[in-house]
Amino acid sequence: MSDLQQEQAPISISKKNQQLIISLVLGGLIIACAILGYTELYQKPREAKAADAMFLAEKYFAQDSSNLVLNGDGIGKGVLYVIKEFGGTEAANLAKYYAGISYFRLGDFNKSLEYLKDFSTNAKQVQAVAYGTIGDAFAELKKNEEAIESYKKAGAHFPEDAGISSEYLYRAASLLEMNGKVDDAIAIYQDIKMKYPSSEKGINADKYIYRLKVQP
Repeated sequence: MSDLQQEQAPISISKKNQQLIISLVLGGLIIACAILGYTELYQKPREAKAADAMFLAEKYFAQDSSNLVLNGDGIGKGVLYVIKEFGGTEAANLAKYYAGISYFRLGDFNKSLEYLKDFSTNAKQVQAVAYGTIGDAFAELKKNEEAIESYKKAGAHFPEDAGISSEYLYRAASLLEMNGKVDDAIAIYQDIKMKYPSSEKGINADKYIYRLKVQP
């Protein structure tokens, strides 16, 4: 290779690197613009429309009007519409919670499980109630093992709320007791007594434990 070729080689490599960097930067800008456009022009308007559609359903949910929560009242839409039309939005996710609780209130426990299992939230109290209602639905369906595990999950999810946690742990212990698993039930009652002594179930824990220990 001549001296001229040796001098030109690094220049050629440098130009290729510059072109690669420019391509990467442009590609990143295109992706960023696409994400911004999707968020601002598509997702945010959908979130707003979904939230508007949920307004009436939330009112009926507070009134325990489960059929109206699910299907609307002929003027406003229900949560089933929100789930179908606005999938992927925060409102549609919350609609699954409302649907699951409403179906449970109506006695359709399989439907309740379907929607509650597909719901998740960072609001720990709400999530704990969702897990607990899953336990209730399993219990109604006589699926006791699944119910007990769901109750335990609900009881452990948000220990800061003594009322919710002790209640669902109590339900787990009660089912264990009903199924002859006395030692497991006593262990949970003792856990309630230790962790939530000021709760209703914590105050009565000694009574539950004594009853099991003295029965033949």
